Amino acid sequence: MKLVAEISMYPLNEQYLAPIQTFIDRLNSYDNLKVVTTATSTTVCGEYLSTMQLLAEEMQRSHQEIGQGIFVCKFLNGDKMSSEI
Repeated sequence: MKLVAEISMYPLNEQYLAPIQTFIDRLNSYDNLKVVTTATSTTVCGEYLSTMQLLAEEMQRSHQEIGQGIFVCKFLNGDKMSSEI
């Protein structure tokens, strides 16, 4: 089963751009994910369980590195979506 996740990250510190870019760069390093970034969010597509595991690991890593931060996520069944993503 395919997962489509839309994620926005809000680090709660004044230097917020670098942690966001670092998170996006790490997501882009996985060959098994399709990552599309816009001005307000990043969409990640991949196999459901492995994608959820990678997102959990990377969100945890971000929290460990930056302290407090907010992730706003939407999770969609990618099997029921058009092939545009």
